[in-house]
Amino acid sequence: MKGHCILSHGLNSGPQAAKVSALAQVAEVLGFSTERPDYRDIDTRPGAEIRDVAQRQARLVERMRAVAAPVVLVGSSMGAFISARASLELPVRALFLMAPPIALPGYALNFDAASVPMRVIHGWHDELIPAQAVVDWCATRAADLRLLNDGHRLERHIEDIKADFAQFLGALA
Repeated sequence: MKGHCILSHGLNSGPQAAKVSALAQVAEVLGFSTERPDYRDIDTRPGAEIRDVAQRQARLVERMRAVAAPVVLVGSSMGAFISARASLELPVRALFLMAPPIALPGYALNFDAASVPMRVIHGWHDELIPAQAVVDWCATRAADLRLLNDGHRLERHIEDIKADFAQFLGALA
């Protein structure tokens, strides 16, 4: 096994979502084990708010602690946010982040990540997270960034994202 990929879905999504499912298949073909934690019980609880991000992140960190292999964190939207933040708590091999929210209104902690190999995928027409905010954040750390002609869900470019992910994981080996 080359490593273990933990793929975290976004809000209003689930572990069977198109992007995380497609990327899990890519990782498995390349010899990585995978898991997709389910955060829906946190996200859909009555009164759930941004403050519940800490509970999502704690669940991810718990899964990271249970793995002996090098961990690659993969996340979409809120999954990207908690993946990046979790990389500051425990060592990770790399980060693959899609549509990352650079700041969450009402949440004290801003987007930050460990200095590890990282690729960020974002849509030029993201209706929730301005592309320029992601460009600026990536520029401060010289992070590898790919901007796509797509919106927040990046649903028109799943095949491109799969190819990117395969190349990214291949470079880690």
